[in-house]
Amino acid sequence: MKKEIHPENYRPVLFVDSSNGTEYVVSSTVHSKDTAKAKDGKEYPVVRIEISSSSHPFYTGQEKVMDAAGRVERFKQKQAKAKK
Repeated sequence: MKKEIHPENYRPVLFVDSSNGTEYVVSSTVHSKDTAKAKDGKEYPVVRIEISSSSHPFYTGQEKVMDAAGRVERFKQKQAKAKK
């Protein structure tokens, strides 16, 4: 392994999914002033994220399908009203 090519601040960081509270401890160089205790009892720098694989619809299988036909009909109705 080559020396002096890796960042010095590469350390374990706690990532917390804000939408469901899932925690991940991953090695990272991301900067954070806040710290928090993980489920393992150790304290890590913490980064809060809005979405992760535990809350993303693609990974959870809870994708929402929009009713495209209904949306098109409502759009056409609005256009008809606007022309009058």
